[in-house]
Amino acid sequence: MCEDRGVIMRPAMPGDFADILRLNEEWECFTSPLAHERLAELHEQALYHRVCEADARVVAFLLAFGPGVDYDSPNYRFFDTGSHDFIYIDRIVIDRAYQRVGLGDALYGDLLDFGRSQGVARLVCEVDADPLNTASERFHAQQGFVEVGSQWVAGGSKRVSLKERAIVDEVCVPLHS
Repeated sequence: MCEDRGVIMRPAMPGDFADILRLNEEWECFTSPLAHERLAELHEQALYHRVCEADARVVAFLLAFGPGVDYDSPNYRFFDTGSHDFIYIDRIVIDRAYQRVGLGDALYGDLLDFGRSQGVARLVCEVDADPLNTASERFHAQQGFVEVGSQWVAGGSKRVSLKERAIVDEVCVPLHS
């Protein structure tokens, strides 16, 4: 899917940080601010950090963590306190010019394959619910994610829907009830 459009998927490297920060800033209203030093820390802690590259620049990235890392995100902490068998998707960002061409599906498919190879049971994430990120909500529903909770974050300025899906092809039984 990616290769058909001249896009390659590969592990993220420190040389990609400028492009990753550019993409993150473009979508900061749905992600969160990210400085170079913080990205370097997150990259070192990440269980999975991949980019899609086209024309010698990063056009998409996905950053995810396993359980037990020292990450202060309240959304990560929600999942880390309830389970130790997950991959937390911290952020996926796709350049506007490359949206709706399958990069999100390709990154999630690769992450699912990675999770299966590691024997991990679930993918987990959050989606902005108030204000609603309609595109992300639709995408995650199509990917089979279900809500298992919600919480207010960013000083009470937004509510997130906390979601999960089984990695294996089985019924997703929520970890948080």
